Amino acid sequence: MAAHNELGKEGEKCAQEYLVSKGYKIRHTNWRAGHCELDIVAEKENILIVVEVKTRSNNLFGNPEEFVTNTQIKHVINAANQYVRYYKINMDTRFDIISILKTPEENYNIEHIEDAFMPSWR
Repeated sequence: MAAHNELGKEGEKCAQEYLVSKGYKIRHTNWRAGHCELDIVAEKENILIVVEVKTRSNNLFGNPEEFVTNTQIKHVINAANQYVRYYKINMDTRFDIISILKTPEENYNIEHIEDAFMPSWR
C-alpha cells in the first residue's frame, strides 16, 4: 500500500477512536455507494453524522480540511442520501470534517469541524 494510503487509514482509525471517546456510536466505516465512499457514519443524540476524514503529514500547502473539494462534497452528499434511503433512516443528518495532522513526533492533531457543509436537500 502506498504511504499516503497508509496515512489515510491511520487517520481514519484515529478519527474513529476520537469519535468513540466523545460518545459517538460508529455505524459504518468506508461505506460505499458506487464510486462514492463515506469515511465514517456515526450517530449521537439521535443525529446521523457523516464524517469526511482528511489526514496530512504536514500543512505546508494548507490544512487538511482545505483539501475537501466541492466535487468531493457532492459525492459525500450523494452517498449519504443513498445511505439514508437504503437503511430507511429518519433522523436529522449532519456533515462533519475531521482534520488530522500527523506531527513529526508521530502524534496526531485532531480538529473536529461540526456542520462543515450542508446539502441542498436539507
